[in-house]
Amino acid sequence: MAMNEHEMRAAHGGAGHAATGDVPLDAAQRGRGPYIWRFNLFHRVIHGFAILSMYVLVLTGIPLRFACAPFSAPLIRFWGGVERAGLIHRWMAGFMVAYSLVHIGWVVRKIVKAKDRKRWLWGSNSMVPHPQDARDFVQQFKWYFGKGPKPQFGRYGYLDKMDYFGEVWGLILIGGTGFMLWFPEFFGRWLPGWAFNVATVFHGYEAMIAASFLFIVHFFNVHLRPDKFPLDAVMFTGRGTLEYMIEEHPQMAEELQAAARQPVSRQAVADLPAPPPSRAATLVATVFGFLLWGIGLAIIGMILWAVFC
Repeated sequence: MAMNEHEMRAAHGGAGHAATGDVPLDAAQRGRGPYIWRFNLFHRVIHGFAILSMYVLVLTGIPLRFACAPFSAPLIRFWGGVERAGLIHRWMAGFMVAYSLVHIGWVVRKIVKAKDRKRWLWGSNSMVPHPQDARDFVQQFKWYFGKGPKPQFGRYGYLDKMDYFGEVWGLILIGGTGFMLWFPEFFGRWLPGWAFNVATVFHGYEAMIAASFLFIVHFFNVHLRPDKFPLDAVMFTGRGTLEYMIEEHPQMAEELQAAARQPVSRQAVADLPAPPPSRAATLVATVFGFLLWGIGLAIIGMILWAVFC
């Protein structure tokens, strides 16, 4: 939906922070505009579901897995007891599988309807890993230590793909072993008893690895990196300034600059100019973001504490 002339001038006038000297907490609002849509509503809703399910699964799973830890008893009481914590854990796992299937259906539909399927399967616009990602991985570490320039990412970099396919792998391994433990009578018809002991070990430790990756690697790259600290809320608001987008995805610079000359769209359509996020949206995203990474860092402390109990 197009905006009126006044709104378009406001959006295309830039973020406006250079003039006032203010530096937004949200890294996606730093630099000059216009704002560009990065994620549509479907992406943000699925991401929100992933946040909800991941946090609930971790916070119900840790006290069940590490009953000896001092924080386990208060967490179990918070969930309403061991039985209820286990029930919430299992139903949240079912919810994760449900929205993952919806997402897979969305991806398949997009690929089938795509005019240029190669764009989905290869190149800088694709989520499929390819050799350039390995080169970018090496280059990123050179950049961290001042030994080379920052890698030039396209629409998706290797860390985006690690996050995405890490969740796919986690869904298969953690979800598969979890369903074995949820329905032992069913799976026991074909599997030997020792398989359930193995499933218990894999389920617990793989879940800890997934949580540790999320709350250390993902949080550092998205929020705690010096050039982004303390927060990048682009997934929450769905948009970032043109300067931010080009800095994060330089291979798209020409495409983004061409798109920025189009009319501002209220509808979240990737790469089209977007209206600036409202004060309310910015406040909600900021509070929500700080709350989430604060709880995430606390969970890392809990995991470290628990493994030594």
